[in-house]
Amino acid sequence: MSTPFVGMSAGMALAFAGYFGGFGAFLLVAALGGLGWAVGRWIEGGGSAQDVRDMFERSRR
Repeated sequence: MSTPFVGMSAGMALAFAGYFGGFGAFLLVAALGGLGWAVGRWIEGGGSAQDVRDMFERSRR
């Protein structure tokens, strides 16, 4: 998918959330979208799900 298409889709999702769910829904969709973007970029850069699991395993010790 092209970057403009992804941006347009994200904008439309935020617009629908804001219109139908109010400002709280808008913020929730924006926050989860940002989190998803960050995780996707991290995985694309060479990270793996095993790294995340190991990080949480170490914090419990």
